[in-house]
Amino acid sequence: MTTDLPAVRGALTPNRDLSDLSWLRVGGPADWLFQPADVDDLADFLAALDPSVPVFPMGVGSNLIVRDAGIAGVVIRLGRGFNSIDIGQGRVVAGAAALDAHVARKAAQAALDLTFLRTIPGSIGGALRMNAGCYGSYVADHFASAEAILRDGSRVTLGAGDIAFAYRQSDIPQGAVITSVTFHAPPGDPQTLEARMADQLAKRDATQPTKDRSAGSTFRNPAGFSSTGRADDTHELKAWKVIDDAGMRGARRGGAQMSEMHPNFLINAGGATAADLEGLGEDVRKRVFQHSGITLEWEIMRVGRAAGDDTGKTGEKQGPAKAQ
Repeated sequence: MTTDLPAVRGALTPNRDLSDLSWLRVGGPADWLFQPADVDDLADFLAALDPSVPVFPMGVGSNLIVRDAGIAGVVIRLGRGFNSIDIGQGRVVAGAAALDAHVARKAAQAALDLTFLRTIPGSIGGALRMNAGCYGSYVADHFASAEAILRDGSRVTLGAGDIAFAYRQSDIPQGAVITSVTFHAPPGDPQTLEARMADQLAKRDATQPTKDRSAGSTFRNPAGFSSTGRADDTHELKAWKVIDDAGMRGARRGGAQMSEMHPNFLINAGGATAADLEGLGEDVRKRVFQHSGITLEWEIMRVGRAAGDDTGKTGEKQGPAKAQ
């Protein structure tokens, strides 16, 4: 990219390899990686940036495949200036870069219950975008508001009515960068909350390949698309079960593998490329459809340009896979 970019107070790095920023350890470079010093730095940069330059807000890379030729435009990654956790009366305000697990623990220490966040990998900004959830609770159930910088540099507060929460997704304005999220949190006894989180961690470690390079659940559950916790919210049909029934537990492609321990976890078993990982995911989708007629939808986000793609037009995210 030859575009002159605005001056910043944070770090602006050209041709920055992204593989070490992704939990799957794959992916090519970003044309530019911007790590803003604070909210003012971010807002000023976006206001001055040529509107034709695509931007992609990247969290800690916990739910992401960066394709092998990298990402066009500017990747924005929030750091220390965006990881504060402030506790109030029944509310928790967390910076978008704060880790989900840290927010759950700090809230519990203050006798507030956000324990559902404890075992969710990644940061708060990503949790909002994905309407992350666990044990029957979702971000949508606790969401009060979010602060964001739009693509033109303007600052907005988003309420629940501004975000169309759905199962494992939300509708946030294109190019917007979430900077903080405010949660409603019910009261709880700190010791009880700590014990609950310890139990959740033990169950996770017993059933998921937490020691492998993965990006969490690969596909959404085929049933249970509600984030409301209503009585009609069913989760009986699990992605791991239809993958297992289709004979794809442990399936491999290059260095990519569907976990033997939990077949809805796509792992880098050693030396995988992004093409291996995404290709294996598509193999799984095809086999599951052939076996059961179910079209699995990706939960992992895939972004950027595939190897050999020289168009330079795919810097923005690709949406979830739809039925063909």
